[in-house]
Amino acid sequence: MPTNTTTYSLQKPTVGGDEDAWGGYINTNLDTIDDLLDGTTPVTGIDINSGSIDGTPIGANSANTGNFSTLSIGGTAITSTAAELNILDGVTSTATELNLLDGVTATTTELNYVDITTLGTSEASKAVTADANGDVNLAEELKAKSYNETYAVVTSSSNATTVNCENGNAFSHTLTENTTFTFSGEPASGTAFSFSLEIIQDASASGYTVTWPTEVDWPSATAPTLTATASAKDVFVFYTRDGGTNWYGFTAGQALG
Repeated sequence: MPTNTTTYSLQKPTVGGDEDAWGGYINTNLDTIDDLLDGTTPVTGIDINSGSIDGTPIGANSANTGNFSTLSIGGTAITSTAAELNILDGVTSTATELNLLDGVTATTTELNYVDITTLGTSEASKAVTADANGDVNLAEELKAKSYNETYAVVTSSSNATTVNCENGNAFSHTLTENTTFTFSGEPASGTAFSFSLEIIQDASASGYTVTWPTEVDWPSATAPTLTATASAKDVFVFYTRDGGTNWYGFTAGQALG
């Protein structure tokens, strides 16, 4: 009775025996080898430490450069060029992050919509992105069906109140003490910015006063007098185009209910 090799079960005739069966063993082994070479049976457990494929060295203790005309994974031919594959050189995405792409049906054209030169700026036929500060700078006109502004309440502490322009374009402040205002977070010079500020007197008509920033220029260089009655509302608008070096203040309405 023959024995079999460990990996591919090639038949080995018994020494001194099987004299009439050797031909069958050889034919069976040749068929097995043929299936291995033509890909019918997967080749497993091969460790190649030397030699070459199409003139390219393989094996050794360090990586070698391959030069192959066709590359496939799982039977699917890779059509990317070397330059396209080299784009992945340096990618730090994890396997989990890369697996997010599994099932994406976007075309090359659609994916290229997010190919933005500088984040936070807009380009023709590209997606809109925000920069590291969450800001978006549009190169052309913006047309919106509805425009909304962020409203924020500012409070005073130790007779000081800060209006941070990064927090919105509409603010209100209910007086609880005499207070001095400071404006901060305005955009750099060359970008215009404006906001409205509603000043509300307390319910006791305490007559608290407001001191405006020295950078504010009022019409006729005269700051308005606040309405002193209980819960009265005065609304003011402020505008700058030079990074807050100069603010222009205007009265939008006073003694509002």
